[in-house]
Parts: sequence; C-alpha cells; structure tokens
Amino acid sequence: MEPDSVRKVFEGRLISVDVQQWPAGEREVVHHPGACAVVALTPAGEVLLVRQMREAVREALLEIPAGILDQEGEEAADCAARELLEETGHRATSIEPLGVIYTSPGFTDERIQLFLADVANGDSEGQGEEDLELVRMPLAAAVEEIERGAIKDAKSVAGLLLAFHRNRPDTAEQAD
Repeated sequence: MEPDSVRKVFEGRLISVDVQQWPAGEREVVHHPGACAVVALTPAGEVLLVRQMREAVREALLEIPAGILDQEGEEAADCAARELLEETGHRATSIEPLGVIYTSPGFTDERIQLFLADVANGDSEGQGEEDLELVRMPLAAAVEEIERGAIKDAKSVAGLLLAFHRNRPDTAEQAD
C-alpha cells in the first residue's frame, strides 16, 4: 500500500520527515536508516549494559549496546559486534540473530535488528566510550530491572526478554 502523496518537510543528517496523504488522513512519517542492538553475555551469565544520557527524554538510561546502520555495505551482525566493542570494550566470540522490532510504527519506519552475543571473557579488550558507564548484571537481574521499571528503553526490554526466554533451561526442555 502506498500513500496518495508525499511531501518532504525535513531532511537532517540522520532522519527525514515526510507528510503523507493516505485515504484515512494525513500522516507525519519519520524515516530512519535502521539500527542494530546486542544482548552480550559473559561466560558467567552476566549481561553487559551501558548507561548513557538520552537528551530527548532528559535522563540517563540503562540499555543494551546499539548503533545506527550508517556504514554503507556493513551487515547488521557486524554493526552489532562493532558497537559492542566500541561501547563496552568487549569483543563478541559469537553472534546470532535474536529478533527484529519496529520502535514506534505509528510514526517512524525505524527498524532495529536484535542480536545475542557471547563475549570472550569477563575482561574488556578496550576502554569503551567515554560518556558511557558499563554495567554488568546477571540476565535474570536485568529482567527484574525491566519489571520494576528501571530498564525502559524499548530495544533493551525486547532484547533482554528475548534473550532471557531463549536461555531459560525450562524453555530448552520444552522444545525437545
């Protein structure tokens, strides 16, 4: 299905905005290049999270590492692994798809590809980004943080819950 008409009203470095005319009315649509995010687990079962200031919501959020798909030709899994290393200093030893989410399909086409990664060990290989705080916790504790409202970033909630569900022993037994 396509709109009857499209008028571009903003073109930025990252996003653009169209006003589209549909049979049901006018819609403002934000176009985004897409992103990837990664739930990174240590051998001890800890998840690596980053706390960073998000100016749009005026607070520091606890999130899974993520980044925009802004390097031409880069595969999403490679982007996720690169962002993991850049943000946490940890290198993925394995990475696999976990799922895909649309962040807010009522007004944007932003699509985030989620990945699950293992990291080599508990030690980082690098510094991570300066404005990010690395936070480690058991995956089950991260799910508890979601339940109490401390983790509220959508990609992080989705990724952590998908990873938790995939890694639960009773889930694996039910699949057999």
